[in-house]
Amino acid sequence: MRRSAIVGLMAVLALVAVGGLGWTADAPRDVPLMVNSANRFLASLTTEQRQRATFAFEDTEERLYTHFIPPETFERRGVTVKEMSQAQRDAAHDLLASGLSQRGYMTVREIMEAEGILEMLEGPDRQFARDPLAYHVTVFGTPSNDGNWGWRWEGHHLSLHFTVVGGNVTVSTPTFLSASPAEIPEGPRRGMRPLGRQEDAARALLGSLTPEQRSVAIINEVAPTNVVAGVVSGLGALAPQVEPLSPVGIGARELSLVQKDLLWEIVEAYTAVMSPDIEALRLAKIRQDGVEDITFAWAGGTLRGEVSYFRVQGPSFLIEFDHTQRDPNHVHSQWRDFDGDFGRDLLGEHLASVEH
Repeated sequence: MRRSAIVGLMAVLALVAVGGLGWTADAPRDVPLMVNSANRFLASLTTEQRQRATFAFEDTEERLYTHFIPPETFERRGVTVKEMSQAQRDAAHDLLASGLSQRGYMTVREIMEAEGILEMLEGPDRQFARDPLAYHVTVFGTPSNDGNWGWRWEGHHLSLHFTVVGGNVTVSTPTFLSASPAEIPEGPRRGMRPLGRQEDAARALLGSLTPEQRSVAIINEVAPTNVVAGVVSGLGALAPQVEPLSPVGIGARELSLVQKDLLWEIVEAYTAVMSPDIEALRLAKIRQDGVEDITFAWAGGTLRGEVSYFRVQGPSFLIEFDHTQRDPNHVHSQWRDFDGDFGRDLLGEHLASVEH
């Protein structure tokens, strides 16, 4: 059975289980795993570290404060992996893994590993320090199986946010996955591409389009210099909420069945980064909103090694992938939910249900 068919079946089962808060499934398995991992991580910290690592869940200013640029240009709070003991690092990575699939965990590890490789490639004249351990871990609220809380893992080229609402909902947006080098050019890790699956899936769809379809899908001959949605000018935090971009590109309704499968594989390349429970929630939401309303757009060069950009947009979500700063070996990518980033929509529904 094709993976898309299996995922489709999983999504249907997830929809059958939908109840309570909107599209959420009851008691996902990853919540107690996150709770246990977060509590073990916090217990491993010193008192001083714990004070820096924890914030109130209601501290919205801090919880929404996010970016994927270098720490020298965006001050972050929390405890860094660099300052942790080995036992603390193990506990921190257990927390990281609790929200990700095995594939997703390896993707994140490769993104962080690329920082060390970038340090060697740039040499002593580099503008910023590159450190694979310069990632901040932060917990918001008190981890519990029936409360509201969350956690964040963030540094250069990586920003992961997880929000638990009412103890039975897991939200994992916004998600920023980036890499430089996008493909390691030399050395023992030559050929490593942390986001290769995402790019290859989009290129497969682009390559399947007829000339007429390509004329609709390709919206510009020049790629933007960064992801478009939510990027604030200057060095401020990314916008905590994004609006749908212009509905350009080619829609799923204009694709053949084979091409629709290829479009779905792009979506899967991103959802598969998350734990199985979170992936099922995301896919169920997308199907509920209407797969036929998803669009695919491309800008820039169409060959490997050329600067390019693509986005996939549905009624409730946005995927962007860009060879940033006109550099074909430097990628920024994000997944944003228009109403659900930081658990915004689910928190609103939860509060409304509590009031009633």
